Amino acid sequence: MLETIKHVPIDYYVWLSTVLFVIGVFGVLVRRNAIVVLMCVELMLNAVNLMLAAFSTYLNDAQGQIMVFFIMVVAAAEAAVGLGILVMIYRNTKSTDVSLLDKLRN
Repeated sequence: MLETIKHVPIDYYVWLSTVLFVIGVFGVLVRRNAIVVLMCVELMLNAVNLMLAAFSTYLNDAQGQIMVFFIMVVAAAEAAVGLGILVMIYRNTKSTDVSLLDKLRN
């Protein structure tokens, strides 16, 4: 498995993770549905995971893989807390549109 990963040039991993991260940023900035925004945040975290795993494999260093593990834990916690907040927002507003959240100020 490691030999298969090392046969693919590191540039391909960098470009793929960059494209995934940009798609995630674009989704967070443009979309109004809170569920889609959460999915785009997950996409950005997975893009970073891909980059860390690729460099960790190429450099034969386990620190990147340990960071991937911590990022996956943070992503799971973020999803649980975010979905809990979304359920409460949906119960109060009957919508998941993030533009409605500015009414929570006062």
